[in-house]
Formats: sequence, structure tokens, C-alpha cells
Amino acid sequence: MDTITVEIQETKVIGLREKLAAYFELTKPRIAFMLVLTSAAGFYLGTENGFNFVLFLNAMIGITILAFGVATLNQYIERRTDALMDRTANRPLPTQKITPNEALMFGILQSLVAELYLLFLVNGVTAAMGLVVIVGYVLLYTPLKTKTSASTAIGAIPGAMPPLMGWTAASNEITIGSFVLFLVLFLWQFPHFLAIAWMYREQYAKAGILMLPVVEKEGKITARQIVLFAILLLPVSLVPYFIGVSGIFYLVGASLLGIWFLWASIKTARLKTNEQARKLLLVSVLYLPLLFALMVFNHL
Repeated sequence: MDTITVEIQETKVIGLREKLAAYFELTKPRIAFMLVLTSAAGFYLGTENGFNFVLFLNAMIGITILAFGVATLNQYIERRTDALMDRTANRPLPTQKITPNEALMFGILQSLVAELYLLFLVNGVTAAMGLVVIVGYVLLYTPLKTKTSASTAIGAIPGAMPPLMGWTAASNEITIGSFVLFLVLFLWQFPHFLAIAWMYREQYAKAGILMLPVVEKEGKITARQIVLFAILLLPVSLVPYFIGVSGIFYLVGASLLGIWFLWASIKTARLKTNEQARKLLLVSVLYLPLLFALMVFNHL
């Protein structure tokens, strides 16, 4: 019997603590934490008439629950391919700690609660952005990963929503500043995720996930895209200074960070090794919170 295509409904007999830990793991808390940090920065930067702490708290709660729900539904859809890759084989669904039905219900419930929370306790604009995240990430990006390498570009749209949602939560409108934050995160994702895709290209190929390094094995297009998006990111990351969102300290810091990120991207493109891709991944993970921290601390 083909265990890959047959739905597994049974779970291992585990204790309550392990079960709760499995549910928590479904939410990908580390990724959610990074997304909420950019949302918090967006809220602060989008605040004009005094910081509303209650609104901020409600926005962060709603966005956190949304991130949890989307991550859970993502793992539900990818449960079969996750079982085929070493990097994901120990997740709750492949290890049968959680049944597919449990994960599906958990993900839907979280997403529904998040949308209602954002709608009634934040504002309709932010709730609408949350719906874009659910549709774009769960219904478009995730299923398309096994069909086209263009899924990365599609997934980068909902992936860039958190700072935009933070901004709209504070201001109840989409402005040029909020769009710039969206664009920064959108461009950052390409070197970040292409580095991951290069490192795990063999596992992705085994699971039938069509990341660019799987489709184009020599890595020439992957290398060009890594450098191209790092180049585009550098000037875009400086725009907050020129539109009056942040000051000169941010301009200098963002320039240095952008050059560092670009240099790591160029080295990765030249060497095309897993070791250098891992270094680029580390640089990207450090770059983003540092950039947003600078933006917040030097907010005008």
C-alpha cells in the first residue's frame, strides 16, 4: 500500500503535554515571532496621534493568531511532502502526533478567530489584509509549490503583509509609508528563501516541490535572482528616510546593512555552495530585525 497517498487518520498514543506541544509546533512560533515583530514596527511607524496601547495589543494578538492559523493550514496541506524531507519529517503531522483532521480544524478555527478579532477589535482594512494573507498563502502559494517555481513570487505577497497590517492597524489606511514597508519585506524574501531552496534543493526535488534550484539545477538563474533582489532591496530600504519616516541615523545604518546583505548575496551567487547559502540565510535573518529596529529607533 502506498503510504504517501493514503490518508493517515490515526495518531500515536501520547500524553497531554506532548499533544499540546505538538499543537504549538504546528503554529511555527519562531516564524510567527519574526512576523509579529515587523507588524509591531509597522504599527509604531504608522501611528500619528499618540500611541494607542490597547489597539496595539489587539492588533498584535490578532496578527499572531492569524500567523498561527496560516502556519497550521500550511502544514496540513503539505503533510505528505513534509514526510518526504528530512528537514520537515519530524513535524507533528508526519510523526502522527496530530491527525490531519485535527490540524485542519485547528487551522480553520485560528484563522476564523483571527479575522473576527481583527475586524471587530482593530479595523476592517487590517482584517481585509489578513484575508489576503489566508488566500494568498494557504490557497495559492502552498498548493502551487508542487506545480511551478513561480510560487515563490506569489508567496512573497502574503509574506510581506505583516508590516503593512501593523501600519493599517494604527492608521486604518494604506499609505506610501506602509507600501514601502511591504516592498522591503517582499524583496527581502527572495534572497532569503532562495538560499533555503539552494541548501535543501535535493530534499525539495525528492518531495516534488518545484523551487527554482530544483527546476534549474545549475543555479545560474537562482544566483542572478539572489543578486537582483538584493540590489533592488538596497535603494528601496532607504526610501523611509526620503519620505520622512526615519532619520539620518537610519539612512546610514540601512545603507551599511544593505551593502552587507548585497555582498553576502554576491558571494553566494559566485560560490553556489551550501555553506555560503547558509551564511546568506544567517545574514538575511539578522538583516531584517536590525533594519526595522533602526527604522523604529530613528522614527521622525
